[in-house]
Amino acid sequence: RNDTQHKQTFYVFCGFFGRGWIQICRFPHVRTQYKMKSLHTIVALLVSSLSIGAAFTTSSFITRPYAVAPAAPSLKAGGFEYQDDDQYDSIENPFKKDSAYDEEGTLKVDAARLLGPRLKGSSVYLVGMMGSGKSAVGNVLAKRMGTYSFLDTDTIVENATGMKIPEIFESEGEEGFRDVESQVLDSVHAYVRCVVSTGGGIVCRAKNWSKLQSGIVIFLDVEPDVIMSRIEGTDRPLLQTENPLETLTNLLEERRGKYEQADVTVKITASMDENAVVNEIAKEMHQFIDENPPAWKQAKEKAQAEGLDWVQ
Repeated sequence: RNDTQHKQTFYVFCGFFGRGWIQICRFPHVRTQYKMKSLHTIVALLVSSLSIGAAFTTSSFITRPYAVAPAAPSLKAGGFEYQDDDQYDSIENPFKKDSAYDEEGTLKVDAARLLGPRLKGSSVYLVGMMGSGKSAVGNVLAKRMGTYSFLDTDTIVENATGMKIPEIFESEGEEGFRDVESQVLDSVHAYVRCVVSTGGGIVCRAKNWSKLQSGIVIFLDVEPDVIMSRIEGTDRPLLQTENPLETLTNLLEERRGKYEQADVTVKITASMDENAVVNEIAKEMHQFIDENPPAWKQAKEKAQAEGLDWVQ
């Protein structure tokens, strides 16, 4: 299955149980009939739908398992099966291995491809301002990782509600949209092996961080003028002001402290394309994994350093 099919399949099992209700109940007179006063109340049906759909979901829907020999036992996580990665424990940071470079000093392997085994199924969340490239970069990152799928919370919100984001802002206000966004994140974070592009304001609610921190959070840091060159003339709801650049700059300053709580920060310049950004993400993530080994690995190294046998 390619990435488009993955996304379509994800929406199929979301929509099969919930979209009919959401499409109908978003109209005010029907909300009154069903005593549903706001869109985020209706989207709660989607959350239930996801949990139901997960029971019918296998790894073929969300993941692309890499070949293993012999086959590792399947484990349950996030509502579906995935392959244990213990046989890949020997994979290390390629940037620290001389043998990973050719004679010209170029890596012989794609560092992004080696992230999946090292992450052990943990998802990757991209945060940053609107127009920072989270969706475009996230899609390329997932493809290059090979075993990960890409999800965009904004796209899921639009598919679930049948409304464009500017329409949601107009009918429900920013708070209504943030409620819907949080409910989508509640469902998405249950899945493993995903690269997730999030909305620019998702970091503003403290409760969202408990979901984001179930994986590795990456802040795509882009200067406001670069962002404006990308999105000028679009219908971004928060930028419908007399001076969009000033508004964007102020928003970034308000949110910067929250964005910088991310595990990894990647500074992006105007000259960097998606693959260049992914290259930088891969380098920083490998470094982060080295500096933050799992507890079991620390215990193993301590035992070996003390001359004790490590139980296999």
